[in-house]
Amino acid sequence: MITYKFKLYNDEDNKNLHEILNTAGNIYNHCIELHKLYYAIYHKHLHKYSLQKHLAKCKQRGFSYWKKVGSTAIIQITERIDEAYKRFFKNLEKKSGRKVSPPSFQKVRKYKSVTYKNAGYKFLEDNVVIIQKRRYRYFRDRNIEGKIKIMTLKRTPLGEFFITVVTDHVATGGTENTERNAVGVDFGLKTFLTLSTGERVESPLFFKQSLKNLRKANKSLSSKKKGSKNRERARKNLARVHEKIANQREAWFWKISKDLCEKFDVIAHEDLNLSGMKKMWGRKINDLGFSTFLRILECQASKHKTKIVPVDRFFPSSKICFECGKVNESLELKEREWVCSCGAEHDRDLNASKNILKE
Repeated sequence: MITYKFKLYNDEDNKNLHEILNTAGNIYNHCIELHKLYYAIYHKHLHKYSLQKHLAKCKQRGFSYWKKVGSTAIIQITERIDEAYKRFFKNLEKKSGRKVSPPSFQKVRKYKSVTYKNAGYKFLEDNVVIIQKRRYRYFRDRNIEGKIKIMTLKRTPLGEFFITVVTDHVATGGTENTERNAVGVDFGLKTFLTLSTGERVESPLFFKQSLKNLRKANKSLSSKKKGSKNRERARKNLARVHEKIANQREAWFWKISKDLCEKFDVIAHEDLNLSGMKKMWGRKINDLGFSTFLRILECQASKHKTKIVPVDRFFPSSKICFECGKVNESLELKEREWVCSCGAEHDRDLNASKNILKE
């Protein structure tokens, strides 16, 4: 499968899309309320099919305006909530200690997306898409290949709309390098990637670069009166800065991951405990964006037929001497270079990447 993303034209008719998203937010909150009430009475999880029957009856009675969202989108809302509750209860049974919260109420104006499966939309020529019987124009920079399976309408904090389309087309990417090898990759705080080949990739740290602009935008927002037009303008300005950072980081990730997949057949990396890392280093981990990078790397790997191999997070890649295999139990995190008893001198990150590849 392959996913396409297109931006809708900014138009007055987009107010209808705002109504769809706001109504979907109301339906979502209504479902959450029913789940909480059902559990308080019966101490059981409300099944999605029972919920769907209830919503169908509501549309025929006092909630006829729900019809503007579309039946397939409402079904997707119930399935999304059902999956979230299943994860929550499964985590409770495991007693893993990892905190997984149940789904909660959302602000209607901040509700982000609705998904249509097999109905509720239609693509026409001249960059036109029909969503719930209304026409909208979108920027199309490439043709859609394959049969469309799912379409999702998304709203950004700036009030702009995007559509993402999932098709059954299998993406394939060619590479001129026919003699690709395997590589081990070590993630780091100072150096984003250290490869077992000795190459290093430094992170631009886009959030850190834009920190001055973010502080200025935040200060401007906090000084504006709530509910005023000036506050709304300040809010959009802050959202614009955050959006730019996210776009810069994601574009850089696509470039780096493509280069890696074109060079190597197999990429081995450590399985990161991101929640634990965030507790220790907070904003720095969010700025590095390891989870987003791994997601994009997986996507590029499927195109270039590259195999991604995660290594167990408890494997002591930094402490093992690559030359003799002895484990240096006393090695601390602040030590970036160390010497083994066998006489081998190690750079911590390079040694780790070599051990990851060997493992």
